[in-house]
Amino acid sequence: MENFESANGPETKRNIPRDLFLHLLAIVTLYWSAVSFVTLMWQYINKFFPDALNRYYAGNEAIRFAVSSLFIVFPVFILVSWYLNKIYSREYAVRESKIRKWLIYLTLFIASLVIIGDLIITINMFLGGEITARFILKALSVLLVAGLVFGYYLDDVRRETPTKLARYFAWGTSAIVLIGVIGAFFIVGSPQTARLMQFDQQKIGDLEGIQAQIVNYWQRKEALPNSFADLKDTISGYEVPVDPQSKQPYEYRIIDSSQLKFELCATFNKEGKSTGEGYEGKYASPYSVFRNWDHTAGRNCFEKTIDKQLYPPLNEK
Repeated sequence: MENFESANGPETKRNIPRDLFLHLLAIVTLYWSAVSFVTLMWQYINKFFPDALNRYYAGNEAIRFAVSSLFIVFPVFILVSWYLNKIYSREYAVRESKIRKWLIYLTLFIASLVIIGDLIITINMFLGGEITARFILKALSVLLVAGLVFGYYLDDVRRETPTKLARYFAWGTSAIVLIGVIGAFFIVGSPQTARLMQFDQQKIGDLEGIQAQIVNYWQRKEALPNSFADLKDTISGYEVPVDPQSKQPYEYRIIDSSQLKFELCATFNKEGKSTGEGYEGKYASPYSVFRNWDHTAGRNCFEKTIDKQLYPPLNEK
């Protein structure tokens, strides 16, 4: 330990490991919170300003991770910052320590690079004629977050004593983050809704697997299976799965055996669209890229037709 003269006169003992730990924790949680908040804002933009060239919006997972991070990491940042400010008021040497100043200037350096890079990319996109509302909003979100961090810490490092700005910064950023987190629940829904959607995704996966087995059965035996029992394979160990939620079998019905038309039915919790949104799904395929399982809440039946030219019998010469 080293002895330092405090602002009030008496000697205080510096706790170097404590100072290093707290300052590192504050900076790391700041970076993590900033990245998570920008990620959350980008997913908002992806949701409300969809790109016509990207039909596959899959941002719910990113939103959940960003919200989870903000829910844990951001309060840690606020708590550690508050505790450090209490230490600064008692131990002036801690506020003026090289550890703190090095980390703050590192933060200023990183924020400066982010702002410069963001502006360069924006101008480059503008010159290339690719400016869209979606891109402008994403660039602005990065610029605002980096600018806020840069401005706050630049002001803080210039001052010799803490000011009320830290309190206003904490309350203001907390309010913004809270609004962002609450808004995310309107997009991804509650944990219960997320679980119901996971059930629906599992059902779609099961139907795809059953469809693949039916196509394979046709190619090998040149006929549609009469029931799910025909698909059971003791060699590969395949058995038709049941609904993971109700534990009841899925429904299968032959519509026209000569035309190779069949129907698969399942009950869903929520309305949903399959990844291959633009595909009509007229012909059955065991491959996900061609799938179409758009459905409403409740019981849904999917009519499929095997194209004999696309999926000829395997023993055909």
